[in-house]
Amino acid sequence: MKKLTAYCLFFLIATAAHSQYYLRGSIRDEKNESLQNVRILLLSSKTGCISGQDGSFGIITKARYDTVTVSLEGYESQTLRVQADLWQNIVLKLSAEAVYKNRPRLISFTSDKKNSSRFNPFVSDETYFKLVENEFVKASEYPTTGFSLNVNKAAYSNVRRFINMQSKVPPDAVRIEELINYFNLGYQPPAVNEVFKINSAVTSCPWNEKDRLLFVNVSAKKLDIESKPPGNFVFLVDVSGSMDMPNRLPLLKAALQLFVKNLRPVDKISIVTYGGMVSVWLPPTPGDEQEKINRSVEVLTAAGDTPGSYAIEAAYKLAAANFIPGGTNRVILATDGDFNVGQTSEKQLDELITRQRHTGIYLTCLGVGMGNFKDSKLQTLAKRGNGNYAYLDDLHEAEKVLVYELTETLYAVADDAFINIDFDPTQVSAYRLIGFDNKKEAVRDMNSDLDGGEIGSGSTTMAVFEILPASANSAGADTAPVPDIGMLHLRFYLPGDTMNDLQQILYSLPGKTGEKDSTLKCAKFAAAVAMFGMKLKESPYLNKASWTAVKAAADAGVDKTNYLQNDFLMLVEKTIRIYEPGRKNKKAGRKKKNNKNPEVTEAPRYP
Repeated sequence: MKKLTAYCLFFLIATAAHSQYYLRGSIRDEKNESLQNVRILLLSSKTGCISGQDGSFGIITKARYDTVTVSLEGYESQTLRVQADLWQNIVLKLSAEAVYKNRPRLISFTSDKKNSSRFNPFVSDETYFKLVENEFVKASEYPTTGFSLNVNKAAYSNVRRFINMQSKVPPDAVRIEELINYFNLGYQPPAVNEVFKINSAVTSCPWNEKDRLLFVNVSAKKLDIESKPPGNFVFLVDVSGSMDMPNRLPLLKAALQLFVKNLRPVDKISIVTYGGMVSVWLPPTPGDEQEKINRSVEVLTAAGDTPGSYAIEAAYKLAAANFIPGGTNRVILATDGDFNVGQTSEKQLDELITRQRHTGIYLTCLGVGMGNFKDSKLQTLAKRGNGNYAYLDDLHEAEKVLVYELTETLYAVADDAFINIDFDPTQVSAYRLIGFDNKKEAVRDMNSDLDGGEIGSGSTTMAVFEILPASANSAGADTAPVPDIGMLHLRFYLPGDTMNDLQQILYSLPGKTGEKDSTLKCAKFAAAVAMFGMKLKESPYLNKASWTAVKAAADAGVDKTNYLQNDFLMLVEKTIRIYEPGRKNKKAGRKKKNNKNPEVTEAPRYP
């Protein structure tokens, strides 16, 4: 009997030593939303797994009781003692850092600099973020400045829409960096195996002869069109009643049909509609079934209210269900931005989209319409969705965005990209970043930090600084020898980089540019566009330059062989007729009128 007891005890111990348990559970946030891509590390064996789309996980362990560490970017990590034969319900809390990051973010900054502010009023029923124009700052006190590389292009086509309607432009609708970068100026391909190529140029300043203009141009690598990763595209189309106008839903339908022509068999397209109700209008369909896709697009009609937030959730779920590892996974929201049902404020939409960022699904926003156009909401969505934003004012713009610039719009080569510049105070007395103006809310929050952005394949980003040279002689002839004026630091992450491996490129900024430098070819035109934007914004930094001066700069800088640049020249002429009607016939009376209504007071030139 003793032998039998000893044998049974030995058997139980041996079985326990070789047994295995399957530790299972689910991970959610405080709002009971499933969390995907959470890392679960088993401390006993140093093995791990990642949670699935519904937040569930499973991992084998030899111990009935074990310890796990659970972590996800933006959430507080937890180390838990678990019983392997029980289901684990784990709740992760947003980290203090993540809460901090969800505040309004800056797109440009100057270290330790407090900004004063000047705000413009809203116009009509359209909404635009209040912007605070960047000021001149002393390089000796604040040598470091920076800005996000995420440059959308929506502002240019939106400004064009106002001008073509023979209407003045709301100053806050003018984002100068978007006007400049609409033209993809001075693209130069990076070296093999490099993501970016950086160039710069220094020229005279057309509105102030004492100053110089510094142009920084960043070109992103182009993906080979034949080897583009497969795409999982979910179009989220607003078919609410507000879209029942020729320049809204019909324009989007035509844009969609243009896009479909470039789809490949390896691509998938889906359509989710919202207007009265949310529905999957077209389930995931291979790109070569173009006839089926076009039929589905053709019968879209507008009616109902706008349950925008619920529709966004549905689109993300559909994109996640058809996620292509290593591919391009993107929700493309097409709307006039008039969300009138559900989570409607920018803050609530912020939170909704931020929860989706860790899934690897990008967001592109396509805006249309007028009168009730919600530019501010679409900016919020695109920024929080780690994506981009374009405004379609006509079919030509739709073709530009979804056909000619398809890879720039939908295929990312870098995420969270931003630039720091350290100016040399011995060479630069003062500087001002033109454009990249911050939202009023971000400037008022002194805890705001810099918000980097997504960079599309084959795109260029140009930034323009107005600088006052430290030496009066250095502002003179281009032949004068000038040392480097600063150091540029470009920082970014590669798309899908789960290890958060920050990449960095250093570039020394020459103080002088050779006459044959290719960047100079587009610098004059960029300066003219900057003048145009500053004039529309009634900028006090334009030194009272006239519309005639803007027109002269545009004439001098335009490339007559470039269709888009010629279109800009015509836009300037239309703008002058709106802002100075009958200018040629009222020269005598204009001076008297201006004495009664002086122009905008000129801002302090330098600190």
